[in-house]
Amino acid sequence: MTYKPLWSSDKWFVSPYNFIENVTRNFKLPEKIIIHDTTLRDGEQQAGVVFRKNEKIEIAMALDDAGIHRIEVGMPAVSKEDFEAIKETAKQGLKAMVMAFVRCLKSDVDLALKCEVPGVVMELPSSRHLIRYAYKWNEEKAINSAVEAVEYAKSHGLFVTFFTIDATRAELDFFRKVVEAVHNHMDTLTFADTFGACLPWAISYFMNKIKEFVKKPIEIHSHNDFGLAVANSLTALVSGAVGVHTTVNGIGERAGNASLEEVVLALELLLGVKTGIKLDKLYDLSKLVEKYSKVQLPPYKPVTGETPFMIESGIIAEWWLNVKDVKPTEVIPFIPELLEGKNQLN
Repeated sequence: MTYKPLWSSDKWFVSPYNFIENVTRNFKLPEKIIIHDTTLRDGEQQAGVVFRKNEKIEIAMALDDAGIHRIEVGMPAVSKEDFEAIKETAKQGLKAMVMAFVRCLKSDVDLALKCEVPGVVMELPSSRHLIRYAYKWNEEKAINSAVEAVEYAKSHGLFVTFFTIDATRAELDFFRKVVEAVHNHMDTLTFADTFGACLPWAISYFMNKIKEFVKKPIEIHSHNDFGLAVANSLTALVSGAVGVHTTVNGIGERAGNASLEEVVLALELLLGVKTGIKLDKLYDLSKLVEKYSKVQLPPYKPVTGETPFMIESGIIAEWWLNVKDVKPTEVIPFIPELLEGKNQLN
């Protein structure tokens, strides 16, 4: 039986150091990682981006076709069009779980129920300063609202992902107080690095702290203000998180979110995780979102950009042109055929 190393195949060649025992011995990767895509909600919060109802449905169907596990379509309280887009998407018979984003309000839950979605992402700030200065609530009101809304959603049969805004800047004692109040009723906990202000090793520390009192599945929602959304997402996953929130092309509020295609390819090639996502659908999905979002990708965008498979360096070009039997993976880490993109090695 021929041994096939995880770091190399006819389509990719990455670092073998990713897989040595000294690197992986403390990894706590789950058997299955949930890819939760929020392109249609958080991605739409990028300045200037508006998805129309028919566009949301088309993107949702493309996400489903690519094998995405959960699709967060929008917030029904935002507008009638968002409400209708969520409701219509929920009727499409997708394999993915269709979810709505709601606040800790019964009225928001009622709107989600009218959309006939099976699940909700329910948000609440988990830091004292945001509750005090942004929401202008006291702590008791915030916690009571969370408990009431989560219990109400569960009593109506909804899957609830409890979404803690600003978790990575929250005081740990208050974060714990909020989460423990709803712990027995939520299905999963999402901790959000809302302002992208956490380092990967701090994410690992925070994950270990959360696991001391959270016995439900944990998910990570990262923003990219310091360019660390993908790194922080991967760090949370190897530290025991079971789910990751992404957006196609990394679009989203301010500097964006963790890029779906970058997270998935890193999981598959750098960590050897079988995500169940169809890699050959990622390029077309990226282009579809680029078209409807009207956010043009930089040519050097990892994975789905136009230049990652083009060679300018003289030395590497010489290898490619003049050395007999050079494999493409000697000069690029993965080949475009993996993604079924139009890019060709030049």
